[in-house]
Amino acid sequence: MPFSTGPSEVNHVLEFPGGYTRSVGPVIGRFLSELRDGRLVGVRTAAGRVLVPPSEHDPDTGEDVTGEFVEVGPAGTVTTWSWVPRPAKGHPLDRPFAWALVRPDGADTALLHALDVGVFEEGAKPPRFLKTGMRVRPRWRAERNGGIGDIECFQPEVTMMNAPTRLEYSLKGGKALQRFLEGISQGKILGHRCPVCEQVIVPMKGLCPRDGVPTTEEVELPDTGTVTTFAVNNIPEPRAPEVPFVSAYVLLDGAGLTMLTLVAGIPADQVRMGMRVKAAWRPREEWEPSMGNIKWFEPLDEPDVPFDEIKDYT
Repeated sequence: MPFSTGPSEVNHVLEFPGGYTRSVGPVIGRFLSELRDGRLVGVRTAAGRVLVPPSEHDPDTGEDVTGEFVEVGPAGTVTTWSWVPRPAKGHPLDRPFAWALVRPDGADTALLHALDVGVFEEGAKPPRFLKTGMRVRPRWRAERNGGIGDIECFQPEVTMMNAPTRLEYSLKGGKALQRFLEGISQGKILGHRCPVCEQVIVPMKGLCPRDGVPTTEEVELPDTGTVTTFAVNNIPEPRAPEVPFVSAYVLLDGAGLTMLTLVAGIPADQVRMGMRVKAAWRPREEWEPSMGNIKWFEPLDEPDVPFDEIKDYT
């Protein structure tokens, strides 16, 4: 038993150079053999409970177990856990992880093992999704030799997936849309006046959605309006300046229908119904036949419009 001394500490090292060999017996031996083959088993007690890891005696009564082995899991449920923000040299993982008691499906007891919940910086707090009751599965080592280390660790079951989706299509506008975009390319917002209800439809569609009649009379509208309703979005959008951002229906002054657009230049939690806004145009040299000429609408220094005046457009 070598030891070394220092000014303020004594370091004792106990070592068995040839290793410590012991007989595991038929119960634990069966458990370890099954681990080597990539399976989890428990043993049934006289009372019908399934113990994992197996024990030669019922911990409740002290009686011998029945010798009936039951395959369990491999999936299981976390019954409790403890977070390790700074792994030590001898820990099974070199990044933050959790020690967890995992009860395999079909078992009545739990086994202690490492739980890998992803890559985190040293010192990180436990992730919010780490909780008692979460479903996990073992990550088996490629080469196994009949020890608890044959399970490298447990991992959460897959409950979410991100499927990248992209759709490309070409849209050819009709005469009304082409004329509308032509106006946008010149810094104008054009609408059509309905000959029946006399409401101005913008963007122009070539017909009135209320009366179903063709529309041809052009009306140039100002680029100011009123927010009638809106939504705060927390998913990134290429056109939006930041997250969260606001998409809103804006009733342009003189229009009879609202137009969907972005609202910026104000914190998202300050956008409100009735707020007066004005179009923020891109630089003239960037204009093209596209609604992208208007980046978004920004607040105007004007009093809000009373709700009663816009309630029919919300």
